[in-house]
Amino acid sequence: MARRLESDRILFGTVVVLVLFGALMVFSASAVMAEQRFGSSYYFLVRQLIWALLGFSLMLAAMHFDYRRLAQPTIIFPVLGLQFLLLVAVLFADRTKNAHRWLHVGPVGIQPSEFSKLVLAMFLAYFLSQRKVSIDDMRHTLLPIGLISGACVALILKEPDLGTSMALVLIVAAMLYAAGLRWVYFACGLAAAIPLLYVAIFFVGYRQRRILAFLDPYADPLGKGFQIIQSFIAVGAGGIDGVGLMDGKQKLFFLPEPHTDFIFAVIGEELGFVGGLFVLALFALILWRGLRASARSTDEFGRLLAVGLTVMIVGQALVNISVVLGLMPTKGIPLPLISYGGSSLMVNLAAVGVLLNISQHSS
Repeated sequence: MARRLESDRILFGTVVVLVLFGALMVFSASAVMAEQRFGSSYYFLVRQLIWALLGFSLMLAAMHFDYRRLAQPTIIFPVLGLQFLLLVAVLFADRTKNAHRWLHVGPVGIQPSEFSKLVLAMFLAYFLSQRKVSIDDMRHTLLPIGLISGACVALILKEPDLGTSMALVLIVAAMLYAAGLRWVYFACGLAAAIPLLYVAIFFVGYRQRRILAFLDPYADPLGKGFQIIQSFIAVGAGGIDGVGLMDGKQKLFFLPEPHTDFIFAVIGEELGFVGGLFVLALFALILWRGLRASARSTDEFGRLLAVGLTVMIVGQALVNISVVLGLMPTKGIPLPLISYGGSSLMVNLAAVGVLLNISQHSS
């Protein structure tokens, strides 16, 4: 008798709670601003719920589609090629907030860079699973990975989007480590990346100013230091249990992007240390269940893909929270499953669907 497939209920429940909690916090963070700008306090909430429904549809579809059927060159390489076309096309699109990050189809805007995370994780899982006995082969394994990953990162840097580029690098590094790449190659890669990162930061004016603001935000409190200072004030005002849901003050035109990149600051102010710890605990559950699915996977493709998707979600969450708490320089990177934004929410829910499918087929 065939084994009955069962989904990981802990992972499924955790993600549902995060998305619903995120919708609640998006409403809290954006209601006043939405009323002022669009005449309806529910403007962002309604759109977030629509994206969530679409995302859950993708998640359910991914849960019932055998992930092992993705490990085919006739699927991996066309999808990878399409992704590169989108990354090139977006560079010719109109600028939004001084960046070429969105492709607009009527009233809907999508970010190809968000889909790059999922596509690159799929490619790496397939390619590394085919090279599992020759992971350290520079010519046939590391060079192709470096060229494809490097091209993807370079196109996203051109938008410009340093935060997503670094997220891709984190995914690649985690999957190479899981595949068994020796430490000496990581050391060489880091040594090569440092001068490139230096040029990408200190030869671009606004990025250099962000680094200086990170080191001393109070040197320019009304300029580059304004955002992080307002975040400090919000988190500090929350104390242990917060000032109360909907009662935060920093979201009222003080904290920039309160419903997207800095939504964790709103959580910290309104729900306090307890609320922040609740969010961290939920992402810790995703980390645990994702790595558990990887460890129990019966094939190399599933094992590596689970690592990549888990790091994609949890790694980005840790970066976002670190920025809000002043532990990292400011980057335009959303909090997965919580921040307002359709592309990010849909991609992350699709990734969770694949993780749930991997867990169904695990030993």
